[in-house]
Amino acid sequence: MIWFGSDHAGFELKEAIKQFLLNRNVLVADLGTESVESVDYPSFAEKVSKRIIDSPHDKGILFCSSGQGMAMAANRHKGIRCAIGWNEKVAKESRVDNDSNILSLPANYITVKEAEEIVWLWLETEFSHAERHLRRIHNLDH
Repeated sequence: MIWFGSDHAGFELKEAIKQFLLNRNVLVADLGTESVESVDYPSFAEKVSKRIIDSPHDKGILFCSSGQGMAMAANRHKGIRCAIGWNEKVAKESRVDNDSNILSLPANYITVKEAEEIVWLWLETEFSHAERHLRRIHNLDH
């Protein structure tokens, strides 16, 4: 399951990526927001983060203007490793090295096409399980 959350600035990109994944038979659950009406992003980051904590094999994707606010809010939760996906290379490395479980997309700085490529690569990339990366991830929660 891929859990989605956005604020008003990320709403349109969220809708586009949701349809992109649904067209590829990826199971998606949208936790809001449902319009471009102004909302506070921390509540949506929290909703997605709690779902990932409860179901560690699931992943989340958050959307806001810069990706920063959502990432900051999500990373306040123990066990969450939210990475900002500015491009494919960064998104892939966040999976291989950091086992990111939430991707935060900067809706004001990437196109829908770029977002599709970033998301697909992120979802397809596996964590390396290298000892040094496991050790570093363990240190994040202690």
